[in-house]
Amino acid sequence: MGLIGMILAAVLVAVLLAIIIVKYLPLKLRWIASILLLVLSVFLIYKIYYGIMQPIIFNKQKVTKYAKVINQLKIIRDAEVKHFEVTGNYTKDKAGLIKFIDTAQVALTETKTIVEKEDRGGGIIIDVEIRKIDTIGYESVAKYFKGRNYQDMFKVPGTEGKEFDIEIGTVEKVQGLIVPTFIVKTEKAGILKGMDSSLIKQELEAIATDQIKGEFVSVGSLDEVSTGGNWPPSYDKKAGDKKE
Repeated sequence: MGLIGMILAAVLVAVLLAIIIVKYLPLKLRWIASILLLVLSVFLIYKIYYGIMQPIIFNKQKVTKYAKVINQLKIIRDAEVKHFEVTGNYTKDKAGLIKFIDTAQVALTETKTIVEKEDRGGGIIIDVEIRKIDTIGYESVAKYFKGRNYQDMFKVPGTEGKEFDIEIGTVEKVQGLIVPTFIVKTEKAGILKGMDSSLIKQELEAIATDQIKGEFVSVGSLDEVSTGGNWPPSYDKKAGDKKE
């Protein structure tokens, strides 16, 4: 029964009690009815207050839970991006990605524009600008994850033994150009387990722009070239998010 139904039922009971008191109950027993009405009033006030506050409390708690999950997703995303920079591909090997952070190095490059003479024939020589990319050194991938718990990045916060799901694929960005893609996701229902079931159901159907849409919290996409998450910008401003 919803909040409105409970209120209507309580009002109906109160009216019936009042009629019984006036018409049928002896004067010496009316104190019993008064106590019942008082208890009913307290119950009604409590249900109204709870009905108003429950969605507010739910929203605060879900934001806290989601923020922790999103922070983990950002670490995984950054690891996948570095893996792509070094190898040219994304990976779904979780242990391998952690090892990659521990051991891999990323090249440091410098781009210069140089001018070279080009003979066009017939005695025509022109200056042509050419961009030249040189490798000037290497640095550890782990440097980019300093202070971030990447060893446990695949564990979904607030759940028992659950890990993020990873999928990789490819899309044809333009005709003939195949580009690697990835997605990392976890179900909202698992994150919100133990909370009000009716409010969880509403959350799984969320479509508003200031909410995380759908049944998953995710980053990346298999259908388009994207490393973005499906959360609104407000989650990128949460305290404790050390690196974006």
